[in-house]
Amino acid sequence: MSGVSLIDGWLAQRGLLSPEACELAEACIARAATDQIETVRVVFADQHGVLRGKTVTAERLRAVFTTGIRVPSTLLLKDTAHRTVFPVWQSGGASPMRNASDVLLVPRPETWRTSLGSEHAALVHCDVVSVEGEPIAFSSRRLLQAQIDRLAGNGLACVFGLEVEFQVYTRTDTGELVPLNTGMQYLTDARYTDAEPVLDAIRRAVVAAGMPLQSVEIEMGPGQFECTFACADPMAIADLAVNFRTLASAVCKQLGYVASFMAKPRISGALGNGWHIHQSVITLGDNRNAFMPTDDALSPTASAWIGGLLANAEAACLLTTPTVNGYKRYGEYQLAPNGIGWGSDNRGAMVRTLMAAGDPASRVENRVAESGANPYFALASQIACGLDGIEQSRVAPPPLVNPYEDIERRLPANLGAAIEAFAASEPLRAAFGDAFVDYLTTIKRAEWQRYLDTVSEWEQAEYFDLF
Repeated sequence: MSGVSLIDGWLAQRGLLSPEACELAEACIARAATDQIETVRVVFADQHGVLRGKTVTAERLRAVFTTGIRVPSTLLLKDTAHRTVFPVWQSGGASPMRNASDVLLVPRPETWRTSLGSEHAALVHCDVVSVEGEPIAFSSRRLLQAQIDRLAGNGLACVFGLEVEFQVYTRTDTGELVPLNTGMQYLTDARYTDAEPVLDAIRRAVVAAGMPLQSVEIEMGPGQFECTFACADPMAIADLAVNFRTLASAVCKQLGYVASFMAKPRISGALGNGWHIHQSVITLGDNRNAFMPTDDALSPTASAWIGGLLANAEAACLLTTPTVNGYKRYGEYQLAPNGIGWGSDNRGAMVRTLMAAGDPASRVENRVAESGANPYFALASQIACGLDGIEQSRVAPPPLVNPYEDIERRLPANLGAAIEAFAASEPLRAAFGDAFVDYLTTIKRAEWQRYLDTVSEWEQAEYFDLF
């Protein structure tokens, strides 16, 4: 297939790759040869934000951009234990995909990255469509793109920032995990020196992969770090989030360490890992930050957007906090929210505003998300909730002073409550469609039920000798 023109290929002929995308793809093929790339990881982010896909030789790259790659549809039907939770062979069953058939990966050449943990390899993200080229309602990229398009239809665009926490451990000969740094040493410079060899390796790999890293910081808990990146459009930030998690974990593993983005690890002294989603809204045409106030009050757009985030907070938690463990991060006075409200530069509030008259960087920071969230779903939820606020002319309530006491509504106490809130949400059903809502709740209910069915160490210790 070496002589096939991409513009005449199956993907391009069906409108799945635009002429501009074909030009970018040709540039990727040329760059692979120049950079002596040997293998290309052709991947997509599944429903949990985990990269899946196939690795092809560089010689196969043109065929990938011509016809795509087929993978089993069951990859989209699994819970976090890798169990297919839909009856794919059952006649009349509820499966959205029958008979474990294939779906098609359509590579997005604008996502091409080299040096993602390997000097001889590259990576390209994909859209997931049916083998006939039809869209799939629960594809991660499609879900986010649909909300981006809705926003554009309102004459607006979004800018997001990535600020993500994680932990690094060493593993002893007995298998015990020990934090790379000990003690609670927020932003202590000496702690950076202690961890510098590992942090340098992560930083260099991230920069080599073309990620716009801004800072590497010592976080509050033992062995806990935070990386921040330059703001960008929603799809670029979602790609960046999943790429960074993948790369940081790979670099640590190569050095003999263990990196974890788990929300609340079961390790003594560990603090929660959050993803603080910075966001602002730009008006198309004049490229103006619609959140920038002209005085001390919130702008009308900011007020409506915050109102939408708060009104839909319980339901959106399934997309920002999708794990059983994530709800154990919420707690009083832990710099993570447990209630629904906003505050001006208040790190205890769910939504923290960082705004000043004339400041083009004016934004809100939603502190509810966990670091392990599917970033496409998480950002789609922010746009959907914000748009609901704008379309319903919502108004932000008064700001909180003490966000742990002055609250009337609390975030869901557990994953089960979040699932039911999401399933019952009319605004999010309208935004995402019944097919996606029913699909995701089916997967997450299976995960939640497995958790409920598991006998914990606490139960064993509490009751075994009691009776």
